[in-house]
Amino acid sequence: MKYSFTLLIALIAIWFLWSGHAEPFMLILAALSIGLSMWISLRMGIVDEEGAPVQMGIRPFIQFAPWLGKEIVDSNIEVAKIILSRKMPIKRNLVTVTAGPKSQLGKVMLANSITLTPGTVSIKMEGDEILVHALSFEGAAEDLSGEMDKRIQALEK
Repeated sequence: MKYSFTLLIALIAIWFLWSGHAEPFMLILAALSIGLSMWISLRMGIVDEEGAPVQMGIRPFIQFAPWLGKEIVDSNIEVAKIILSRKMPIKRNLVTVTAGPKSQLGKVMLANSITLTPGTVSIKMEGDEILVHALSFEGAAEDLSGEMDKRIQALEK
């Protein structure tokens, strides 16, 4: 029940954030679209701890999202330098990163965060290991450094 309530609050907040309208007709459309989304989600059985991670609270948005945003910008600049270079120094490689988070949600957050960072893609996750394709060795070195891993582990506590 708490996951359904969290999803409902999140859908309402997102609708108002993206829409910004408070006219009666728009509010009716909001109620219909949110109600339909909730009904479909509940019927599919996807409203659970992974779909609406209540256990982490607001900390991911306050602690992790700003840092991840900075990493995404830094990686974008690094990938742009590689692509725009005359020599185009692409040194593709596959790297295995050990996932430190204990929960399945933490491991998925780590794999998704790696993929969100330009120049790296999580290919496969097996147990505690994530296979990552990196555009350059520098991008792979950042994944191996474990900073992202440590930050996600901190969210689990």
